[in-house]
Amino acid sequence: MNKAFTRESESDDEDAEGALPPFPPGGKNYMTPAGHARLRAELLQLLDQERPKVVEIVHWAASNGDRSENGDYLYGKKRLREIDRRIRFLTKRLDIAEVADPTLHHGSDQIFFGATVTYANRKGEQRTITITGIDEVDHLAGEVSWIAPIARVLLKAREGDEVSLMTPGGLDVLEVLSVSYPAPPSAA
Repeated sequence: MNKAFTRESESDDEDAEGALPPFPPGGKNYMTPAGHARLRAELLQLLDQERPKVVEIVHWAASNGDRSENGDYLYGKKRLREIDRRIRFLTKRLDIAEVADPTLHHGSDQIFFGATVTYANRKGEQRTITITGIDEVDHLAGEVSWIAPIARVLLKAREGDEVSLMTPGGLDVLEVLSVSYPAPPSAA
């Protein structure tokens, strides 16, 4: 069958949204204030800037006539679907987000959501991670989701504690070296 006569299904939209890990049963969509602000800014940018520009391009391209071979029209419609899918996803996730401020734990040596933790494994290799929300994780910045196995093992531990983590290589023992939280904003 010719590609022109096929129709994209709505399930493609849902598959892309389901790419993130689901919440644990009874879990909440915890998010740091910074992560919430970042996702909200992305949503507003899509709604106020990017989507109107693409709609304008699609409108212009549609007015040029034959849409079946009009690259601007076809690409614009595809981009519009991607933007709308991302808007739906961000709206859903922000609606159920529970903002947890890690500055409330500043000075604590116990690990909670939002903590930056330095730990060492049996080999003495040190690593520093920050426990954040599912939707705001940046692995390149050393952030892990609060539902990740490493985070689940570390949560509620304190500086100096040893915890066991099951890895693909077997059981590993981690020692918590330090725990820190962002400082609360100073009242001016």
